[in-house]
Amino acid sequence: MPTRRVALGDRILPAGQPGYGPILLAAVVAAHAPGLDEEQAEALGPFLRQARSGLSVPRRALRFRLQTDTEGLALSRHRLLGESGDLVLEFDAHGQYPVPQLLGAVMAAAAMAAYPRALALQAIEQAVKRPGVLPEGMVVRYLTEARARPRPPTGIRVVGGDIWWGVPPERRWAMEVLGFGPETEPARDEVLRRFRRLVRLAHPDHGGARHFAAERIVELGEARRVLLGESAGN
Repeated sequence: MPTRRVALGDRILPAGQPGYGPILLAAVVAAHAPGLDEEQAEALGPFLRQARSGLSVPRRALRFRLQTDTEGLALSRHRLLGESGDLVLEFDAHGQYPVPQLLGAVMAAAAMAAYPRALALQAIEQAVKRPGVLPEGMVVRYLTEARARPRPPTGIRVVGGDIWWGVPPERRWAMEVLGFGPETEPARDEVLRRFRRLVRLAHPDHGGARHFAAERIVELGEARRVLLGESAGN
């Protein structure tokens, strides 16, 4: 089924205390688990047990197909953010297809090293036991509707204070990565200029954190690609 095809993109999932990576993965599972039918819910248990030792090859659990390309797939980018002292869970989901979201979360956990993998899968297993129940004390933001809703007229305050109203989630992410505000329309030259400057700052030779330099540079490159409308192969 096309809705069960999965490709894992770049992932930044910190797993040390307080375990933000496991929290994010568990939240994705909890939010989508209620959409499973009986057969899918039964298949999820064995799949989680297999994931404890890592998923080195695609499995037949839930009849999914793992692929490296993203042709024909809807891209979801879920994030955990700190905003004004609050922890914000930001969900970017497409359609009513919970299986790919659950598979992606479990596979992302299985790809971790042994200790953080155990933490992440433990959090996911707890989420499966309480489908639809998200972590307490967190702000939840769903971005799905932003693609369909127009930006309000200038001077009109959006209920809830969402200054990114109407900006597609993928474009919003790219603009935030490169430091653009919601009211800007980044020109090509400015996108390239910021990209070059931020790549330079991210490089360890110029003071960037060596451990996260590669991930940051990949993130900047993806944001540039999104804003310039380039294909993934360019």
